[in-house]
Amino acid sequence: MLYPFSLVFRELSALRRAAYRYGLLRATRLPVPVVVVGNITVGGSGKTPLVIHLANALKRKGRRPGIITRGYRGNAPRPVQVPMNGAPEVFGDEALLLARNCGCPVFVGRDRVAAGRALLAADPECDVILADDGLQHYRLVRDVELAVFDSRGVWNGWCLPAGPLREPVSRLASVDALVLNEIAVLPAPTFGQPLFRMTLEGREFRSLDQTRGVQTVAGLAGLELHAVAGIGAPERFFAHLRAIGVEFAEHAFPDHHWFTPADLDFGGDAILTTEKDAVKLASLKLSLPVWVLPVAARLSPDLGEFVLEKLNGCPPA
Repeated sequence: MLYPFSLVFRELSALRRAAYRYGLLRATRLPVPVVVVGNITVGGSGKTPLVIHLANALKRKGRRPGIITRGYRGNAPRPVQVPMNGAPEVFGDEALLLARNCGCPVFVGRDRVAAGRALLAADPECDVILADDGLQHYRLVRDVELAVFDSRGVWNGWCLPAGPLREPVSRLASVDALVLNEIAVLPAPTFGQPLFRMTLEGREFRSLDQTRGVQTVAGLAGLELHAVAGIGAPERFFAHLRAIGVEFAEHAFPDHHWFTPADLDFGGDAILTTEKDAVKLASLKLSLPVWVLPVAARLSPDLGEFVLEKLNGCPPA
């Protein structure tokens, strides 16, 4: 029943993109190159860990990156820098995760151009901006586009509201590279771009309240554990835990879920959760200890080198 509306959404999306391409709507180029990390589907596909990886990779290669993001579910009224100890209800959970893991300035703002300008004003030495989830934000001119996919692929292949696509699959023809998160084959037609494979690694847990140090998988053996995930694909977190040998009861919540103590009122010995969810759990008084699993993205081949080569070929603004 929704398919006709999906066709309308698809045509409107194409018209909007064409309007920017042909100058009917004005796009803005910032004084430094912009790398966009996004996807054509709704929901989390692994963009945030990829941005963290890319920011740290570029830093190791001598660049000085900054990050702009919408700050989804936050309520910052204007573009503003994200402090590491900021409140998730102001800046959003993903923005805080970026600020705590990248060691570079992170600015939130619905208007990515304004956020980029605010970042450059605060840090004039920034020489490349990473835009988290900005593939459809065409008002910001970009120099490199990276599209991320996970095992859910393109689902039924239809645009909103009948399917999960923000843009048709043909949009992938214009991105610079495709990143496959924990999957071996691209679940969509390929257009000849380079493919990069991403895996998330992590085996040690840290205490949410930072009073219990580090916990290993062996140290959790025999305990009654509850795994909690309010991310785009909770099954990815659960599969990771099983792969490293953890036994648990799983509790999936919607992406960006705002937890209450009642949500986590479990019996047992401990709660396991993601870094993204831990941002929102820190302020809650819970009856069970919470162990957080940090993960790091690994890319093959070297995505940082690929992006750097693209940036070195970018013309000046």
